[in-house]
Amino acid sequence: MNAQPDPHYRALVARDARFDGVFYVGVSTTGIYCRPICTARTPRRERCSFFGSAAEAERAGFRACFRCRPELAPGQGSVDAVPRLLARAAGHIEAGFLDSHSVAELAAQLGVSARHLRRAMEERLGVSPQALAQSRRLAMAKRLLHDTQLGLAHLALASGFGSVRRFNAAFVARFGRPPSAVRRKLTAGERAASLALRLDARPPLDWSALLEFFAARAVPGLEECSAGEYRRVVTLGGAVGTVIVRADARRPALWAEVSAGLVPVVAALVPALRRLFDLDARPALIREALAQDPDLAALLRVRPGLRVPGALGAFELVCRAVLGQQVSVRGATTLAGRLVARWGEPLPARELRELSARRPGCALTQQFPVAAQLARATTAELREVGLPGQRAQTLAHVARAFSTGPLAASEQLDDDAFARALAAIPGIGDWTVQYVLLRARGAPDAFPAADLGIRKALGGVSAKVAEARSARWRPWRAYAVMQLWASLSGAAPRRST
Repeated sequence: MNAQPDPHYRALVARDARFDGVFYVGVSTTGIYCRPICTARTPRRERCSFFGSAAEAERAGFRACFRCRPELAPGQGSVDAVPRLLARAAGHIEAGFLDSHSVAELAAQLGVSARHLRRAMEERLGVSPQALAQSRRLAMAKRLLHDTQLGLAHLALASGFGSVRRFNAAFVARFGRPPSAVRRKLTAGERAASLALRLDARPPLDWSALLEFFAARAVPGLEECSAGEYRRVVTLGGAVGTVIVRADARRPALWAEVSAGLVPVVAALVPALRRLFDLDARPALIREALAQDPDLAALLRVRPGLRVPGALGAFELVCRAVLGQQVSVRGATTLAGRLVARWGEPLPARELRELSARRPGCALTQQFPVAAQLARATTAELREVGLPGQRAQTLAHVARAFSTGPLAASEQLDDDAFARALAAIPGIGDWTVQYVLLRARGAPDAFPAADLGIRKALGGVSAKVAEARSARWRPWRAYAVMQLWASLSGAAPRRST
């Protein structure tokens, strides 16, 4: 790692959670690498080497600690000191692209040569694309061995390995012990049908604020919030199931209870859930930047743990944004519920039975419609859910754009290309583009300047004045948006975990 090591050693001695996932420490006497929050005895300075990623530590020959579990560490967040190309490449690899595609195919999607991609990753990240992918597979496998009772064949496939033999060989080579030595037995009361995944974050984490945001927008049949939990139907990579998310009472982390139907795609589900709840954010870094504005500093003291609520898919969020044009949040939710009830596929019967056993009375029943389903609907049919003609036409344009048009492979576009394609759809304005960038794309600098709530929170200013005022908040304007929106509620300060 290029950064000066002494500040990192001080953070290690202090077990400073602000640096969790920012760097890792390899200990020469044990051959183990750890998170800076590891509870093991702090090694002497001369025995420590510091790395910017787990993959970099593994390339240097260190094995992951079984106490602090580096595979659980939060990521670096949306703004890192790496070029946009590498950020996109890392995102594809994290989602499992190289489990079924080659580096050449990844490079082609990114618009560069395979040689250029390898060289850029080696120079800036210290690892090759395949090494980063292998590190991700092994981290996921180790997580599933610790936290689930999946059979080794299912676990290997869920982690991205093509066979149990390859999985076993890679695991022993990396960790120095077979998978069976890591396997944890179920404790009394645990169920083998679903699995629970721990999703760590940097403190503070305001789970109550996230829950309130999602609860106000929960679409009937698709998602619900109650008893401190967020529950929803998830469709991902051809798999369908449910997730139930709650806060960890002891640490800044969430627990995601994943149904059996989503187990095959758990490697892609984990980063999707982390984005949904913005768990890779760096609150201390964001607070330091935004607190330069005295007004925001006052808001940050009240709610230091606010995150940017994400989305599980750009198409779903664009549809919901269109439904919300010129109506209240409650009105938009009602319209979305009608859309889901009419065009959404039902949750499979096996999933319904499992969900009923785990959460009696839970009302999750439907998937969100896919773009191809809505693209076949006529404008007249879309109007039947309560949409005026122009918005029904806009929704039809959106469905076609995501089904067979320029946004059919939207996850392969960078933010600028995505924004241009979205803005070209009739009926889609800058507010919708910025809102979707903020939530569905995780763009930390997105800023819907025309938003009435933002303008009201700033004293009733115009969109132009709001845009000018926001310049000092770059590159974290999305987090300023959350603070401004929260300021309108007038709620009392809350405790963050």
